Amino acid sequence: MLSDTSLPVIQATLPVVGEHIEEIAKRFYKHMFEAQPDLLDGLFNRGNQADGRQQQALAGSIAAFAGMLVEKPDQVPDHLLSRVAHKHVSLGLSPDQYQIVHDHLMWAIVDVLGDAVTPEVAAAWDEVYWLMANLLINKERGLYNAVHLSPETIWRTWRVVQRIQETADVVSFVVERTDERDVKPSLPGQYVTLKMTMPDGVQQPRQYSLTKADDGQHRQFAVKRVHGLPTPDGEMSTLLHNDVQVGDEVVLSAPFGDVVLEYTDRPLVMASAGIGITPMAGMLSHLVQSGSRRQVMLLHADESEATFPLRAQVTEDLAKLADGTLKTWFLTPAEAAEAGGTGETGGASGSVFSGFMDVSDVELPDDAEYYLCGPLPFLKSVRSALIAGGVPAKDIQYEVFGPDLWLADFQ
Repeated sequence: MLSDTSLPVIQATLPVVGEHIEEIAKRFYKHMFEAQPDLLDGLFNRGNQADGRQQQALAGSIAAFAGMLVEKPDQVPDHLLSRVAHKHVSLGLSPDQYQIVHDHLMWAIVDVLGDAVTPEVAAAWDEVYWLMANLLINKERGLYNAVHLSPETIWRTWRVVQRIQETADVVSFVVERTDERDVKPSLPGQYVTLKMTMPDGVQQPRQYSLTKADDGQHRQFAVKRVHGLPTPDGEMSTLLHNDVQVGDEVVLSAPFGDVVLEYTDRPLVMASAGIGITPMAGMLSHLVQSGSRRQVMLLHADESEATFPLRAQVTEDLAKLADGTLKTWFLTPAEAAEAGGTGETGGASGSVFSGFMDVSDVELPDDAEYYLCGPLPFLKSVRSALIAGGVPAKDIQYEVFGPDLWLADFQ
């Protein structure tokens, strides 16, 4: 918690910092990358900097953390810190890099706010930063220790053995191990970081959810081609779609991610949109592998049936479960109409609806656990509908695809 000295200072200055957080973020990143361009070689993804959302997410997280310290001084936002820590460990972040971020972030705050940053204000925000940083460092140390790895040893080379064209814009890659070291097992819902060398020689990282349960020899993940408009096309997805073929080698981190399927006997409802299906596919694969007898309902929204990634895999896995159901929402009305509204889908009972996902269209099981994945607007809409329908917030876990900007009203 904040010291008695810093608490009133943060209370007084939090509004002005929040008001200027976008400009602080811009100057922070620009200053840091000019001083240390090596950070864009393997750690920060430069594509994420293009539209400014990632910049606002990192700098905004400090302000959001400060707000939580003020509003709930006796509580630590452990769920948010855990999410950040898993992402950091998957990138091989080391404790000494927190000092680099600190120095450039504090410079940016002073540069934007000027004389308003008195020595007392600077000391208070310094305390906020290190409270958050030390919590993350401790969490990340625990994550590294749990898998007996370090920032230098989380990486491993794999060989591509299969490419599967799932849709026009989505390709699945199956990779196999290239040595006899133990493979760190993944949990259902986790992701790996893929690190690739771009044509200009710079290494870029990107996280991809694992879409199949482990067999000890292989990993599988799906990649959606990112079309920029107005930002540039995705560097990583373009390279993977155009250039990476069977026989090529890729570098992956060990699996991480805090949104992990709990093994219980309660009914399970998974809701996804677009490429957000990938962690759900991984969870379904784990359920099949474990012989689960749970009632499982998958809700998925997409542009059309043709753009539904991994559709064959998930419908096949749902059909293998004792009670697996698929409900889909397609924005193309003709496809829903042609399907007749309801019908069998890939061996698993299912229904097809038109438009955006509306959970009131279906009868949800009692006492279910919920897992959501997709872009932020989709998650906010579905989660709000579930809460309004009486689902306890503790029973809803979610994974945001893209920066979540630490939206306090989404917790």
